[in-house]
Amino acid sequence: MELPSGGLDRGTYMNQQPGRKMANKYKLFFMAFPFLIITFIFYYLPISGWIYAFYDFIPGIPLSDTPYVGLKWFRTIVSNPTQTGEVLRVLKNTLAMSSLGLITSVFPVIFAILLSEIKTGWYRKFVQTLTTIPNFISWILVYALAFSLFSVDNGVVNTILIQLGIIDEGVNFLASSSNVWITMILWYWWKSLGWGAILYLAAIAGIDQDLYEAADVDGASRFRKIWHITVPGLIPTFFVLLLLSIGNFVNNGMEQYFAFQNAMNKDSIEVLDLYVYNIAFANNFPFATAVSMLKSVVSVILLFGANTLSKKVRGESII
Repeated sequence: MELPSGGLDRGTYMNQQPGRKMANKYKLFFMAFPFLIITFIFYYLPISGWIYAFYDFIPGIPLSDTPYVGLKWFRTIVSNPTQTGEVLRVLKNTLAMSSLGLITSVFPVIFAILLSEIKTGWYRKFVQTLTTIPNFISWILVYALAFSLFSVDNGVVNTILIQLGIIDEGVNFLASSSNVWITMILWYWWKSLGWGAILYLAAIAGIDQDLYEAADVDGASRFRKIWHITVPGLIPTFFVLLLLSIGNFVNNGMEQYFAFQNAMNKDSIEVLDLYVYNIAFANNFPFATAVSMLKSVVSVILLFGANTLSKKVRGESII
């Protein structure tokens, strides 16, 4: 399509076409519409299941034939000392795991900076690919790897330690509840470190290269360029992801902990999501739903709290 004469550039010409702008607007809407449908089906539609928290529901009996009990299951959380102790236990595990995740959230930043400093292109791509692939491995396969390494009978680690004479018999690392929080966070970062660094690598690529050239002219060392140019360029991205993590503080998932849990370490590894799952499949659906609802309310409160903090500190809202 030829542009009209008279020096009118393409951007100005397109802006003067209201019909074309309207068509582009609806085109973008229809491109996003399938994702809105998926979000509604998988995130908002399941909220209708919250109704089970107000009934004495038993699987197999229609909800219409189930007695309405109001806030009975919510009161059970605080009125029953045993249930309260259990909720506090899993809440402690959840907060510990999430806190360790926040404390170590600087790992992807450091890894992204180290990757960007590798000057050999093929080697940088090799390292990035090698560290990103574990993100696409299921936690069941990760546990299979852990079992082959740390099994008490024929695990690689125990076999080597016995042959070296360091221990006399195998140690059941996977059944130990000591240091299980640290073990879980290490497995988490082994799986997700490369993937978590991708956003920071994109942020590094967006830093103005003239800043680095000016630093070279001034004789700045590589460390000085990292500290005074790269790190400040990554702070906005890091801060936004950190605030989102705070809003998602009690939602640390269950797949990893489900794969690694056993009778010996359950007290230390059972987080809130896993606790809800275990209670639900012990046929106490109403109580599990009530706990899940409270968890969602806490998550929303934390999200808006993080948003308020972002407005005060950065002057920008994240939602």
